Amino acid sequence: MHNADTAGGSGIDSISLDNGSGGLDVKPCGSPLRHRYLAAVRPRPARPRPRRRRRDAARRRSRQSAQGDLCLVASQRTMIRSLTGHAQKTPKRRALEEEANREDFAMSRLSGMLAGSLLALLALPLGAAAESGKSWTIYGGDSANTRFSALAQIDRENVAKLKVAWVAQLGSLEAQESTPLVVGDTLFVTTSAGPRYVYALNAKDGTPKWKYAPEIPADVQPTTCCGLDNRGVAYARGKLFLGRLDGYLVALDANTGKELWKTQVIDYHEGAAITSPPILVKNIVITGYAGGEYGVRGAITAYDQDSGKQVWRTYTIPAAGEPAAETWKDDSWKYGGGAAWLVGSYDPQLNLVYYGASNPSPWGASARGPDTSDYGKFTNLYTASTLALDADTGKIVWHYQTTPYDTWDYDGVNEFVLADLDINGQKTPVGLKADRNGFFYLLNRKTGALISAQPFVMVNWAKEIDFKTGRPVEDPEKRPRLDVWAKDICPNLFGGKNWEPMSYNPQTGLVYIPTFNLCMDLIGRKEEKKKGAFYLGEEFNLDKPGPGGFMSELVAWDPINQKRVWESKEELPFMGGALTTAGGLVFHGNIQGWFKALDAKTGKELWKFNSGSGISQGAITYELDGKQYVAVVSGRLKTPPSFLGHTGERIFASSPEGGALFVFALPD
Repeated sequence: MHNADTAGGSGIDSISLDNGSGGLDVKPCGSPLRHRYLAAVRPRPARPRPRRRRRDAARRRSRQSAQGDLCLVASQRTMIRSLTGHAQKTPKRRALEEEANREDFAMSRLSGMLAGSLLALLALPLGAAAESGKSWTIYGGDSANTRFSALAQIDRENVAKLKVAWVAQLGSLEAQESTPLVVGDTLFVTTSAGPRYVYALNAKDGTPKWKYAPEIPADVQPTTCCGLDNRGVAYARGKLFLGRLDGYLVALDANTGKELWKTQVIDYHEGAAITSPPILVKNIVITGYAGGEYGVRGAITAYDQDSGKQVWRTYTIPAAGEPAAETWKDDSWKYGGGAAWLVGSYDPQLNLVYYGASNPSPWGASARGPDTSDYGKFTNLYTASTLALDADTGKIVWHYQTTPYDTWDYDGVNEFVLADLDINGQKTPVGLKADRNGFFYLLNRKTGALISAQPFVMVNWAKEIDFKTGRPVEDPEKRPRLDVWAKDICPNLFGGKNWEPMSYNPQTGLVYIPTFNLCMDLIGRKEEKKKGAFYLGEEFNLDKPGPGGFMSELVAWDPINQKRVWESKEELPFMGGALTTAGGLVFHGNIQGWFKALDAKTGKELWKFNSGSGISQGAITYELDGKQYVAVVSGRLKTPPSFLGHTGERIFASSPEGGALFVFALPD
């Protein structure tokens, strides 16, 4: 990582939290102010002879080099102050002393910020700290998907001064869900509709460097469930990797945008699409795909980064004769769903890749097993589950199924956030998951063992999680059956949380979760499987706001004690994902287009800006030439709100469609 040059009154030449391996990198500050001040207040000794003067100067340089002259050492500050007591305070000396005191205060504040940031980085899993520095080179900010940044130039005290630094129009409308990446001085961002474009922009001012415009077939729209979205690219070794709605995985030259290779992951005519960026492990690129609403058979596949050749493929639905095939009725596994359409996480110490699998197909459970809550062996593995796979082979090492025999469309795809937490006095490698089913899960990410699970939103379809079995204790009245309605099921099928990312902040120890407060009615129906068409087996009424007069809220959640700390309510659903920083802030947007900064400890709103269109994706932050920036895409969702009747009409009226990237910074 490059060091940040922070010129100005502080006199700091260079200071960085990231030296490329997650460590602290502080260069000598060599404060001109301190040298001027010391020169002004020290008694002048007798003029030394030339040879002695050269020898003494060399010694001083040697001492400064050895000590680092960091201007953070208490003994130096004490020395400066003691010297002032032995010198007559002329106006010039008094002015210099006041300026030095101001610098001293600034450096003390900075050292406190550094200490807090270092403690925060120590709480992240190995590998994550190195990725949480000045750039943003991966979708979740790090391979642990924390979406936490150690940058702290923008903080609680000055965030109210945040201004737009530059804006880039994306050239497409509808469902802007991209997480930009920043590598060096280049920002990479994708658009919706395929994507229609991938842009490389100057991260400082938005000047275009190149544009990639793939030819996406016009008939992809009927085979994409929930919008023409794209959530971004992945980067490694000078290459960008991109999944497309037509089922292709593509590698681009990051310097030019030239297409290097293209390989088909899945035939989109089956009802499949790739909407999320892959993850990169060693020399492979790993991706899943969407299609749980069309009856695809889910899989997670790894490809060689240089050639695009397949390395391994693991199906999330076992075939006849394979382990766990008995969890499916007859040959229903052939169209069983379990699509891994969101992002994965990676633990380099365990060499495990973590992905979530979606709902089984069809939603109506009677096609896959008994039409009752007493489902026995018919759990439909590995749908609605978290999977831990060996990164080298793709072998499933362990699984945890959050919603066995799902019939509510409670996808298990939500991101698995990695952290090392103190559990009963022991540092434990854990995974954090705010599941669609409304329960927050704390799992041992090495073994998959359940540590705890509690509802983080209103839940009535299940009473609790049985700790012995790990299964939800269902309310049978809330399970839809063939031609029998289940009414007022909470949460809605959009979930307690959907794809919009949460953030884990190791400084506060809290997880910040964008949540829904919606309920629904469901009924099972008979339906035949047709290629490339919805395969739901249910009818629904989703326009049922939950109690309390709000339909979304940002929840600050204590994962160890499994309890709320604070919440910030939103009138309408589909609020944006979260970003937290070492500046004590949490950023998020909403469907009305507001982009907000809240106090991470209290939830108090400190700043907001209206982007003109809905914000769904989480923001990123990066530093360039000593200046911190915050970036977020704006462009309201189109397809998901259309399922919500009157509430959907309110959403469409709240902001128009859009397509822009907004970048913010503090004024110079």
